[in-house]
Amino acid sequence: MSAVFKSLEAGFEPMTETRLDDVLAIEAVTYAHPWSRGNFADSLRSGYQAQMLAAGDSILGYFVAMKGVDEVHLLNITVAPPMQGQGWSRVMLDALALWSRAQGAQWLWLEVRQRNARAQQVYERYGFRRVGERKAYYPDGPGRREDAIVMSFKL
Repeated sequence: MSAVFKSLEAGFEPMTETRLDDVLAIEAVTYAHPWSRGNFADSLRSGYQAQMLAAGDSILGYFVAMKGVDEVHLLNITVAPPMQGQGWSRVMLDALALWSRAQGAQWLWLEVRQRNARAQQVYERYGFRRVGERKAYYPDGPGRREDAIVMSFKL
């Protein structure tokens, strides 16, 4: 991973309002129900941890997380489709775990769509465990909802 990471000269930078068009373009091609500009803007205004993994002007991925009392809740983590399958989600999860520990968090939490087996596998390989379910949590088209799997990771 380090050779790939170095060759791309990639690094983390804070997500900003000025880069939201780029983030939204990735979001739109990645998800059937993407976050809106308002979702991202509200997260930034609220001071959530919002980081982009970038190489030059290209965004490889990003994440948004909310700090709680002794936990951090991962709200969105996305790898740009052309970069998927190359280990970038693990790089971002490592960065999030490091930041979370520095904040005094004991746990990372997230929800993932029940049908998103690929993401569930990524999280399980990282060490997250299934701890519950949220019924009808995600929008899934007109009048439909999809359940979420709740996962946690002990820091």
